[in-house]
Amino acid sequence: MKTILLDNGHGGLINGVYQTPGKRSPLWGDGTQLFEGEFNRSIVNGIINKLTVLNIPYVNITPEYDDIPLETRVQRANQYPDGVLISVHSNAGGGSGFEAYTYYGTSKSDKYATIMYKEFSKEFPTIKVRSDYIDGDIDKESNLYILRNTIMPAVLTENFFMDNFHECKEYLMTHVGRQRIINFHVEAIKKIVNF
Repeated sequence: MKTILLDNGHGGLINGVYQTPGKRSPLWGDGTQLFEGEFNRSIVNGIINKLTVLNIPYVNITPEYDDIPLETRVQRANQYPDGVLISVHSNAGGGSGFEAYTYYGTSKSDKYATIMYKEFSKEFPTIKVRSDYIDGDIDKESNLYILRNTIMPAVLTENFFMDNFHECKEYLMTHVGRQRIINFHVEAIKKIVNF
């Protein structure tokens, strides 16, 4: 069975102080604000809880709350060349919906990203997915450092947009929304480890 390598993007909160500049929602009118690294850790921790029950092997390559450099994340992941890396994020930039990134070219990463898209659409059937079909499949391709430098299949998920008020408040900042995001990742992982 493949080992799932989990990466929660960016830093978390230490003594109430967010560790990553930027990477946060606007300050909403009710005084709330999302910090992406806190969200990412919440999702990864929820995934870990479910993988533990399912007896699916995993490694959290960024358990700290500090913002671990990308070089360190890659070095840690590359200790498991037979694993599959899933890096969890939320998006920004004025859009909406879900997207998954892989490195350029056709590889197993593309197949795993396609599984992610399918499971997202099962959990959120009315939400659009963002894709580019550059190499004939649904995932978006990017030169992101963690995708370019890891030696195992790697997928980076962008779960909704934290600067989209509706998506932030309904999905990213609620227990129910987060649980649904955890659920589709776990359903995808269950298929990936047996692919």
